[in-house]
Amino acid sequence: MGFYSFEGRAPVVAPSSFVHPEATLIGDVEVGEGCYIGPGARLRGDWGRISIGPGCNIQENCVFHVKPDEAVILGPSCHIGHGAILHGPRLGYHVVVGMGAVIMDEAVLEDECCIAAGALVSSKVLVPSRKLVVGNPGKIVGEIHNQLYQFMTWGTALYQELPASCHDSMREVSREYVFAEGKRDPGVTATGSRERLAVVAKGLMKSGRVVLKF
Repeated sequence: MGFYSFEGRAPVVAPSSFVHPEATLIGDVEVGEGCYIGPGARLRGDWGRISIGPGCNIQENCVFHVKPDEAVILGPSCHIGHGAILHGPRLGYHVVVGMGAVIMDEAVLEDECCIAAGALVSSKVLVPSRKLVVGNPGKIVGEIHNQLYQFMTWGTALYQELPASCHDSMREVSREYVFAEGKRDPGVTATGSRERLAVVAKGLMKSGRVVLKF
């Protein structure tokens, strides 16, 4: 697993969080409770601080970095989509950043706003609460209506179930097992994680209202 100290500072991760072995955390990085850090994510806290609040998910191939003596700060329940780049912004509560979006230095994203996939939020831009940003350069195009917010919350709630399932059931398997003609039990003792997530997903969809854990 890719944990590295830098100039006397080492990452700190809450025990209930899951960090994939192919993720890399360097230096002054703090990850709160119940977070998911996906494979290929790179969090470089060498020049400055990276603080990840509880219940956040940072998906595959995201990159976090910061200028010297600055910080990347994520409030609770932030949702960072595949391949997004965050370079020195501050995010409030339950900010959703779409796949491939780029958020630049000293941008401030207030609570419950959404940055669309592929959007660019330039340096020092302020995005007020519950706003939707699209495009390059990013522009505020409207409010987050209730239906969209429920969809955002549903996705984040699923990711908040994922760390426990990963701890319970994710195991590396051998090449021999992968290429075997008949699939064999790879020795995983905890079963049903996928089924449990499916039940959670269906339950959240039927409930009409989703409550986040953090």
